[in-house]
Amino acid sequence: MRVVVLVSGGGTNLQALVDAAADPAYGVQIVAVGADRDGIEGLARAERAGIPTFVVRVRDHRDRVAWDVALAEEVLAFEPDLVVGAGFMKILGAAFLTRFDGRVVNTHPALLPSFPGAHGVADALAYGVRVTGCTAHFVDAGVDTGPIIAQRTVEVRDTDTEESLHDRIKVEERAMLVEVVGRLARESWTVDGRRVRVGVAG
Repeated sequence: MRVVVLVSGGGTNLQALVDAAADPAYGVQIVAVGADRDGIEGLARAERAGIPTFVVRVRDHRDRVAWDVALAEEVLAFEPDLVVGAGFMKILGAAFLTRFDGRVVNTHPALLPSFPGAHGVADALAYGVRVTGCTAHFVDAGVDTGPIIAQRTVEVRDTDTEESLHDRIKVEERAMLVEVVGRLARESWTVDGRRVRVGVAG
């Protein structure tokens, strides 16, 4: 399966995918890595691995719709079967999603539908939940509202800070993303309403 990965920062999730894809049995070829900013470690990781990169910055376009279109065109050039957000911190709009309908995967550091948005870890901690975790989902037009592919749980400790909790979530999130992308590549999937069935061909 041909995969384009989108990043905005250090690229630790990307690195986990690159490492996994080095094994042909994983079933994934990362054909490009795209970013919304220059000079980030995520792009450097891709370049060290010999993976083509591209950057589409919001400020270089007249508005977010134009940026969405430009990003979609860059991604389309690599003919991916799947687009994976790996710490990509921009919301993808309709101009992008309509071109990759049902083929964009993202992760979130909470157990959706609880605590969506940019502060999922802090919100879960403030609410006082005893268990939180992470979610892999297909991206739709909402914020963290797409069909759920997989979830993993993380216990909330009495001594947790937002940072310590997020650090443990990231470990699970990284492993989950690697597992999910590999399974989608090797086993295919169907989406029936909100239910995602991996290993059931459409």
